[in-house]
Amino acid sequence: MSKKITFTSIADLPPLVVSMGTTEVNATGSWRYLRPVYHDKTAPCIEGCPASEDIEQYMYWAARGDFDKAWEVLVEENPFPAVCGRVCYHPCESSCNRDHFDQSLGINSIERFIGDHGLEFSLDRFKVAEEREQKIAVAGAGPAGLAAAYHLRRLGYQVTVYEKEEKPGGILQYGIPRYRLPKHILEAEIMRLERFGVEIKTGVQVGKDIPWNEFLQHDAVFLAVGVHKSRKLNVPGEDLDGVIAGLDFLSRINSGEDVSLGKNVAVIGGGNTAMDAVRTALRLGSTPAIYYRRTRAEMPAILDEIEEAEREGIPMEFLVTPVELIGENGALKAMKLQRMELGEPDESGRRRPVPVEGSEYVVEVDNVITAIGEQGDFTSIPEKLIEWGVVKSDAFGQTEQRPVFAGGDIIEQPHTVVHAIGSGKKAAMAIHAYLNGGDIATLADKIHVGNKGGVSFLRFRDGHEGDPVDNHEVVTFENINTSYFTRKDRHQVPELDVKTRITNFEEVKGTIDREAAMDEALRCFNCGVCNMCDNCLVFCPDVAIKRRDDRFRYEIDYAYCKGCGICVVECPRSALSLVPEGK
Repeated sequence: MSKKITFTSIADLPPLVVSMGTTEVNATGSWRYLRPVYHDKTAPCIEGCPASEDIEQYMYWAARGDFDKAWEVLVEENPFPAVCGRVCYHPCESSCNRDHFDQSLGINSIERFIGDHGLEFSLDRFKVAEEREQKIAVAGAGPAGLAAAYHLRRLGYQVTVYEKEEKPGGILQYGIPRYRLPKHILEAEIMRLERFGVEIKTGVQVGKDIPWNEFLQHDAVFLAVGVHKSRKLNVPGEDLDGVIAGLDFLSRINSGEDVSLGKNVAVIGGGNTAMDAVRTALRLGSTPAIYYRRTRAEMPAILDEIEEAEREGIPMEFLVTPVELIGENGALKAMKLQRMELGEPDESGRRRPVPVEGSEYVVEVDNVITAIGEQGDFTSIPEKLIEWGVVKSDAFGQTEQRPVFAGGDIIEQPHTVVHAIGSGKKAAMAIHAYLNGGDIATLADKIHVGNKGGVSFLRFRDGHEGDPVDNHEVVTFENINTSYFTRKDRHQVPELDVKTRITNFEEVKGTIDREAAMDEALRCFNCGVCNMCDNCLVFCPDVAIKRRDDRFRYEIDYAYCKGCGICVVECPRSALSLVPEGK
């Protein structure tokens, strides 16, 4: 055990080296061959977000309770946070570095809280240009068309959106059930867009109510008409009374129509439409079941939706496909199924289902809802723009026919709401570049975020160079100094119990409260971005790091920094890098 030493006088002290001067006389910077630099990088959640939201930054503000600022950061890239906070499949969370530490950050639940917090806020603060004379037309008021209109309006253009249905919203309005997306939330975000100056004309179909040639008289046009035709099963009996296309079924329900189903309802398919249809049928009092030709592992639906259907007690029959729908006097009575087995992978990368000979069997059904995929109705679009069932375009929605641009589900990309929003933003940038005699490709390196095709409007907008962030270097978990973080489980989202939810169309999942949103945001590693934790300042042995008065940053006095790298090692979030001197 150590013994305490007490000095009673100066005479008791041992010889000591004491300097009355300053360490500034020893300019140790001359020793350095490596230079530490503040080098903000891209967080993996941002790279994983198809809308390229600056998730790291709005987590910073949310953790500090400044939800006004968090909303501003979010809406810089995505005008519909309250919608995406409910229906996005949140690939950001599966990219989150925190998932390797304890559990991924609850980004989606925080986005929803922030979105709801800002529902009544004005978009006027996001206008970045004076009014321009050019007029732009958008075909389709779904997520892609409305996102493009928002960003174009920010750039000062006069934008008119033409929508063939009675209400705007596209798949958000007519495809997603109320228990996932209440209509008043959607309407609030769309109304805010209209107050911002976006004109929306409903009941007008491009190519029919407004001729194509007239549509092309605008300075630029954006096609975002969506895919609203359900694919056929192509089996005998498909035209029987009682067979319903999945999107038509959901559209009728979302339009307020009273749809009557029988007791036994078979939903054919494994995608998101199938999950929405089967859960809707359950709420209408039927006993529905899913029939899918592959296994659960190959289902393309959002995993959360599959799990919710299972929690609600919906049975799922795998490795089966309908080969005939059987009727009596023109009405559906039964369905003949054939068992399948998985063969070699097909063009989608999934193993191809192969029929098992002699395995047919019959089940009695009152209704069959088909949900095996959707396709576009391109009868009003010039054939030269179409190839293999999609509108031909590049990564920014540019087609071979100017001034035509395209986005959303009619181009070659995943059919999700957030991908549609991202494509609308990209097209808005390309349209702006085109109308100003430029080429969006020349800006690609500046505006890309990460390496998965996402782009930042903040980096694109006129006169804004953005913060000194390396757009393409993405922080991995190995770059995080986890010594400075404490393991903590994510906050759970409140939700209706199963017994209650299946009897109505009330929203299943709730919104976390303010305290939970702040606490959850505090779990964020803030990957790759300095958030002024002072570690570098505290650990620097040369006292060469100081806070800057003029900015939210530090500065390094390289006259004294000897390049030891301690600041880099002790940075919790990889916001510092060591580079060879002279580079």
